[in-house]
Amino acid sequence: MTNWTKKRERKNEVKARAAEPSHMFTRCRVVGCDKPARAGTGDGLDTYFCRKHSDHYSRHGSPYKGSYTAKEIAPHRKAAVAWLEVNEGDLWVRNAVERVEGLYRAAGPHVEAFRLRGLSPEERARAAWARLRKAKVDPRRVVAAWLAVELVIRADPQAEMKIEFKQVQAAKLVHKLASGTHKRWGEGPGATELHVYPRSRGRVLWHLGMALQEATELLLDHHDLLSILSATPDPQ
Repeated sequence: MTNWTKKRERKNEVKARAAEPSHMFTRCRVVGCDKPARAGTGDGLDTYFCRKHSDHYSRHGSPYKGSYTAKEIAPHRKAAVAWLEVNEGDLWVRNAVERVEGLYRAAGPHVEAFRLRGLSPEERARAAWARLRKAKVDPRRVVAAWLAVELVIRADPQAEMKIEFKQVQAAKLVHKLASGTHKRWGEGPGATELHVYPRSRGRVLWHLGMALQEATELLLDHHDLLSILSATPDPQ
């Protein structure tokens, strides 16, 4: 049996299961939501959340907390980059940067954004690291993304503390650094352009976030966030 055949059979199996509602899952787990979980409607396999909160979870890493805005992240990101530059000779900073470089090297060949269809979330995440490598994005900017999320969560009086939220928030920043595929044919007014941006949601973000967390964990084990926070301007 070929891989394509296996994927098709698995897809048909999941589709059939999703189309058969289960009456065991009659209520979304988000407090105040009176809609049934998707598994109870024939609209999916999610046994915890309704369609609205399931989609929100996929995009933001939390069923109810939204992503931080660029304005909220910016001052923390700036402070993280400055701290990394000042401490670039530090053993644990070098370790984090080298681990990100390792993710670049292990990502495999570069894949154009319009060729991602059919790839698994893990393969799409590797493709994002390959795009970062091709674009020659400074690994310190990637490390800074995780530090910035750590800082903005610490400064948030109503922060979502689950690790999935942190992973997705950092992954969204990294995903934007990876950009997409941009091509141009011809010159002048008659030129044809192609701009394709990969979707930033779901399991792809979790794979990116988990890899980034592992790359930076020793750095945060050996440096208190307060040393970075003290250099962070008031986000207001």
